[in-house]
Amino acid sequence: MNTIAKHYIDGAFVESHGTEVMDIIKPTNGRVIGRVTLADEEDTKHAIAAAKNAFAGFGRSTKEERTRILRRLHEAASARLDDLTAAMVEEYGGVVRFAGLIVKSGIDAFLAAEQALQEIPLTRSWGKTTVTLEPVGVAGLITAWNANALFICLKLASAVAAGCTVVIKPSELSAIQTHVLIDALHGADLPKGLLNVVTGRGNVVGAELVRNPDVAKISFTGSVGVGKSIMRDGAETMKRVTLELGGKSPTILLDDAALDQAIPSALVMAFLNSGQACAAGTRLLVPKSRFDQVKRAIVEAMAGFPVGDPADPKTAVGPMVSQKQYEQVQSYIRKGIEEGAEVLVGGEGHPGGFEGGFFVKPTVFVNVKNDMVIAQEEIFGPVLSVIAYDSEDEAIRIANDSRYGLHAAVLGADLVRARRVASQIRAGRVVINNMMDDPQAPWGGFKYSGIGREYGRFGIEAFLETRAILE
Repeated sequence: MNTIAKHYIDGAFVESHGTEVMDIIKPTNGRVIGRVTLADEEDTKHAIAAAKNAFAGFGRSTKEERTRILRRLHEAASARLDDLTAAMVEEYGGVVRFAGLIVKSGIDAFLAAEQALQEIPLTRSWGKTTVTLEPVGVAGLITAWNANALFICLKLASAVAAGCTVVIKPSELSAIQTHVLIDALHGADLPKGLLNVVTGRGNVVGAELVRNPDVAKISFTGSVGVGKSIMRDGAETMKRVTLELGGKSPTILLDDAALDQAIPSALVMAFLNSGQACAAGTRLLVPKSRFDQVKRAIVEAMAGFPVGDPADPKTAVGPMVSQKQYEQVQSYIRKGIEEGAEVLVGGEGHPGGFEGGFFVKPTVFVNVKNDMVIAQEEIFGPVLSVIAYDSEDEAIRIANDSRYGLHAAVLGADLVRARRVASQIRAGRVVINNMMDDPQAPWGGFKYSGIGREYGRFGIEAFLETRAILE
């Protein structure tokens, strides 16, 4: 039984002032595996004060000083890679073959930020004018539960590279993962107050970060509804904001695609992180001329996406993070059936043999119209909508007919054509033929998918302000 009753403030683990205790539930079986004491406003104010005090010194740090800290953070987190992966599998139910990649990507964000920092000129001069890029101040980092270590490390790396001090509010559903990570980062010998972490509810800890005048910047990953409230409430104190708010990502399968390669790729993107991923390609657009072929190919390929114990390397789809999330996914599956979409594979209920946890059946709907709820709203589970199109122009129109614009994919044999199609999709990142990543490429979205960008120099610059001195 894990009992977590402390927060990380001013370089030390301190007893929580907050007294609310929450059970930590294992998603594979619904059993209590720990308890966490949640932070309150006083804990949050204590953390903000520590960060403000530390910023007085760290805000004047040099590139060299920040580089050394980023390297120490990387070394400290790398030493606990296996522990961090195991925590993600146990507490979140992330499948181990994906969890390891996610955690390592987060750890490597420190090195990526170090590289990007070297490429940013922090001082520019002409004539008698000098312009410097200055850290914005204390940053509140609010992270989601579906990739805890990745989000914390990524945001922390960018903020540190910029010279900001931070207060992190991780999801309360990630308390064990957070504890392992912060215990590791404590070994990086950071300046006191640079890193502060308070685990609590969004309407308590998050709300204090957003309204507190000593916090200059909010970087948030989560829902559209919360993102809107951060923009609205943060305006009172002129908060700078970076918001990554999810997606309903289209995958366009062109008529020249080799289905034996394209369909498995499309399903990997659809069921990414058990479908609990903002980048998941949950709309598959296919030419009508190949619709029947695509349906057969999907049914055949589903054997490669078994549901099971997330600790088993063979498992592709694990449980949902909570009973609440399980019920949300079930409600969308029922809605799809009510709307007249056809269930090709999957459907309502638990997969056979997995009734005890929060497992859902990976579900593929066909004969979906793009104006259906299941094609427009982010389900955040392993549910794919297959939509037919007549022409390339119609495929592009359908792809862009969404309030979201985070991620997209194009699958096709002719790369020149695929790039042409990709260039017309209104999304922050578009991949061609395979899910891939570049730690220096910007991450963020158009429209309701958010504001601003993360990763590389784009992510660091989000924590900087310009100052001009004229003689």
